[in-house]
Amino acid sequence: MYAIIKTGGKQYRVAKNDILAVDLIDQEEGSTFESDQVLFVKTGENDYKVGTPFIDGAKVSGKILSHFKDKKVVIFKKKRRKGYRKSAGHRQNYTRIQIADIQV
Repeated sequence: MYAIIKTGGKQYRVAKNDILAVDLIDQEEGSTFESDQVLFVKTGENDYKVGTPFIDGAKVSGKILSHFKDKKVVIFKKKRRKGYRKSAGHRQNYTRIQIADIQV
């Protein structure tokens, strides 16, 4: 059994006990995570539900394990023969979650 959920503007395929990193969720570590934005659920080999856009009454719940930052992405701009050089960096914030249950 698996589901496709939407969180942070992205879609993720999740199953029970999966651990995945999603965009930052503004909750404390150890708290429960719940999403009702379920797009698709497959329960058996030929048994599935598709939402328009979401499935009514379906929920995916889990636990927030930790918050962390991704590796640094370096942005470097340069124009040759002009003396223009600009450097910047960015580290994206993520939340690691563990899926506990999929309810249809």
